Amino acid sequence: MFIQTEATPNPATLKFLPGKVVLQEGTFEARDEGAAARSPLARALFGVEGVSGVYLGHDFISVTKAEGEPGWPQVKPAVLGAIMEHFMSGAPVMEAGHAPEEAAEEFYDEADADTVVTIKDLLETRVRPAVAGDGGDITFRGFRDGVVYLEMKGACSGCPSSTATLRQGVQNLFRHFLPDVREVQAVS
Repeated sequence: MFIQTEATPNPATLKFLPGKVVLQEGTFEARDEGAAARSPLARALFGVEGVSGVYLGHDFISVTKAEGEPGWPQVKPAVLGAIMEHFMSGAPVMEAGHAPEEAAEEFYDEADADTVVTIKDLLETRVRPAVAGDGGDITFRGFRDGVVYLEMKGACSGCPSSTATLRQGVQNLFRHFLPDVREVQAVS
């Protein structure tokens, strides 16, 4: 099994591509060991010293390293080993009966429904594919008073350049297509 590794804009996160589907549908994020309980793969990755976050996408795994030591030169080989061992064992990525994450509750005024449909369409067709390439995800959480609220996941969560991505990239895209949008804010 050959696992490719890619850097992400977030220096604390690496993207691992195992060359096979990781999650058939949806995504899964664990920011601590407790949240990893639903996924044998995430649990194995949290067993590696220095791992502080795991994000599972369709065909990739983003792993975030805690600040300080050990560094990526020590953590990366152990992560590669844990991923390879997991897939070679045939164990499921998610425990039986535990589906990937469900979408968080959304908030917006029904009068803004058409605007929200366009926001979601732009996210699905233009934004999410680009950030998935960097090992992350951005999901819609709400729209109120001209402000779009988005949740950053995977490599995007905690990334130093995520604010710039939201402001210069996503916000400008939304403003171009939707004059009702004043700004974009990240929520957790």
